[in-house]
Amino acid sequence: MRTTAARPRAAAPADPPAPSRPGWPAAPAPGTRITEGYARMVAREAYFWAWPLLALYNQRLAFARLRRPGRIGGVMPAAPPGRLAMLADVLDPGERWRACPDQDVVHGMGVLALDDTPVVVQVPDFGRRFWVYEAVDLRTDGFAELGAMYGTAPGFYLLAGPAWRGEAPTGIRRVFQATTSTGAVEAQVFVDDTEDDREAAGSLLSGVVMYPLAEYDGSWKRRDWRRAATLPGDVDEVRRVDPAKFLERLPRVLRDAPPLPGEEAHYAEMLAVLAAAAGDDALASAVLHEVRMADCDVVGPLAEFRNYGVPLPHHWTTTENGAAFGADYFTRTAVGRSELPLNRPNEVKCFCQDRDAHGVRLNSRSRYEVTFFKGRLPPVRGPWSLALYDEWHFAPANALGRHSVGTRSHDLRTAADGSVTLYLQPDEPDDPADRANWLPSPPGRDFSLVLRAYWPDAAILDGRWTPPPVARAPA
Repeated sequence: MRTTAARPRAAAPADPPAPSRPGWPAAPAPGTRITEGYARMVAREAYFWAWPLLALYNQRLAFARLRRPGRIGGVMPAAPPGRLAMLADVLDPGERWRACPDQDVVHGMGVLALDDTPVVVQVPDFGRRFWVYEAVDLRTDGFAELGAMYGTAPGFYLLAGPAWRGEAPTGIRRVFQATTSTGAVEAQVFVDDTEDDREAAGSLLSGVVMYPLAEYDGSWKRRDWRRAATLPGDVDEVRRVDPAKFLERLPRVLRDAPPLPGEEAHYAEMLAVLAAAAGDDALASAVLHEVRMADCDVVGPLAEFRNYGVPLPHHWTTTENGAAFGADYFTRTAVGRSELPLNRPNEVKCFCQDRDAHGVRLNSRSRYEVTFFKGRLPPVRGPWSLALYDEWHFAPANALGRHSVGTRSHDLRTAADGSVTLYLQPDEPDDPADRANWLPSPPGRDFSLVLRAYWPDAAILDGRWTPPPVARAPA
């Protein structure tokens, strides 16, 4: 006998999208009986499609409980929707709120609820310093151009939702309108590894502020992010996509992110299954089981870089359409699951690596060398770095507290022939002079690499420059 208590709760489905052709149905007719196998098939695809949207929507719900900007658990920048919180320095390698952390820029983060209010973002005068504010919609596609690479002038900018029809107040330089109400903003500001630059950057970071339009009065606002409050909350809860909440939250996501051209039938199919599951305990249970299986078998393997991306020489991979995924659902979900935050390629270009030059999984039982020949360091207008992560894409603990080398490494050793060799190994190099070029790997464990090129030159964007091989060092 069925019991409604055992059925996962499903939110009311959104209205089905209009058919692509007049007179043609966009979905099964209301009340049509559908099979369990069909429901499972649609649920599996829907979960994969929705995974990154659910992840971002989950952040909006979690941050809505906050009362002021600060740091969850003292480490994760967070703020109520419509506001932003900044760190005061580069990420601590020991943090665990963000996978694939980098130590090149200071990060800030805010969630958008543009159905509540447009927001104003302040841009200080960063001078020649690298900076970018990445603003993405619920689909994790960028919708604003705010950064050094765009020649953005200091001042005030407005981010608005799809339904906003107002006029920008005097003093707002430009309005960027998103196609969804939910979104996110991540601020990234380069800070060099010197006390003088950290001091200089501090006054700039205090001007990185975001707030609701109603608070705009044309005056410059500041916050001392060094004194940010520690906020209650669970970092893992914010990051996690819970399959058990799929039936409840998918309808909200579908309402927030209207179908792109050509997606109407896909939306109608998902909504038809949601409607059927809402009235059938057994079907709802089958959908939930399929979603959990998809989370494990389909989404789970994308945590490893080697399972997605565009292949490059020497087993490196890259993503050509970061923050511009459109209908590339596979890459969008893969990037979200691997937790590699991606900007547009012209802002920050990432190269990922799980293997050595022979295609063997990187593991600290071996030593490796990465050699940039003379004139072949990453061609960038901003900084660059090579970061090393453990199998979970976090920074492994080591005595140096170092998990990346690059522009901020002012003592890198250059060989007589002009080349720069980096040493990836668990123990210190035999030659003490090579210590500055040493990137410690976690003893006896698999690890991965990410090479970041901030504001890359054309040679990177058009593929003329790619990273060198990760060669196994001689025994």
